[in-house]
Amino acid sequence: MSDLGGPRLAQPGVQSDLPPGAPPLPAVEGWAWVVADADSGKILAAKNPHWKLPPASTLKMLFADTVLPKIDRNTTYQVTPADLRNLGEGSSLVGIKENETYKVEDLWRGVFLRSGNDAVRVLCAMNGGVPATVQQMNERAKQLQAGDTNVVSPDGYDAPGQVSSAYDLALFAREGLKNNDFRSYASTRVADFPGVAGAKFQIQNTNTMLGQYPGMIGVKNGYTTNAGNTFVGGAQRGGKTLLVSLMHVEGKGKTYEDTGKLLDWGFAALAQAKPIGALVDPLSSPGDKGDKKDKGSKPTDAKSGDAKTAQAVSSSDDGGFAWGLWAGIGVPAALVLGGGVLFALRRREGDSGARFEDLR
Repeated sequence: MSDLGGPRLAQPGVQSDLPPGAPPLPAVEGWAWVVADADSGKILAAKNPHWKLPPASTLKMLFADTVLPKIDRNTTYQVTPADLRNLGEGSSLVGIKENETYKVEDLWRGVFLRSGNDAVRVLCAMNGGVPATVQQMNERAKQLQAGDTNVVSPDGYDAPGQVSSAYDLALFAREGLKNNDFRSYASTRVADFPGVAGAKFQIQNTNTMLGQYPGMIGVKNGYTTNAGNTFVGGAQRGGKTLLVSLMHVEGKGKTYEDTGKLLDWGFAALAQAKPIGALVDPLSSPGDKGDKKDKGSKPTDAKSGDAKTAQAVSSSDDGGFAWGLWAGIGVPAALVLGGGVLFALRRREGDSGARFEDLR
């Protein structure tokens, strides 16, 4: 693993530096995780933070870091049939319809609340297309020093060679929360989404920790057969903001339970735990509009459409899972060879069953 952020982060297994009397780390599942202070960047504890693993829909955070600042939220766009072609089978959808017109802010709600791959593809069309957006996301990852990340599909849908790490996911969340629009979308629990003939239907955020865990502010969950359950959660208490990124957990409920445990520990240990590393700051990039702190979306040219609205397509938040994944394992040398090897093995298994994105 990389030692970016500190040499302890290259060591396998759980890493912490707790003086006597400090709260002990809770036992949690997950192949990799990070607990970090979002404000200072200090990493309080971690497990395999730079291990390259499939990220699932948590990759949408990088998509938002890349594209959200480029298109004004009030811009409207009429969806074409080509915009929705080649969506992966079983993709999570918010219900975008071709030949209907949407505001950009509604598309982003579809991305953050329902993890809609259809909304991602429409925003890609407004941003120059999928290949251009993938290239921009990889460039943005480099600018954020997210060296464990390789983007193949902008929505996080499983693709050979597509990997990230708990460390990089924390970087994406930390950067995104500097943007007011990102922060607003990520923290929205319920919203109205355009339906047909001016009607609206309600969508709920798949991050059920919102409104339940004290101080929860987002940010993004994900699930695929290859990735298992992945999640990045941010919470605020006493003027402090902590981030937990957690990768490859077997159950969605267990993912939230363990995130809560790590956040509780982080807030309790914040004053005592000695940092084992740090989230690095972005590289200087004067031409990059994506790293302006505390700014909303920036306008750019985009196709406009009429005031038509889209027909709702129902997609289940409680659809079938394929839970047959390992969890809570150590890091055997054969697996540390890299996320690519692990991905290939899981992909072959997934080819005979459900391997597709399921909005988490």
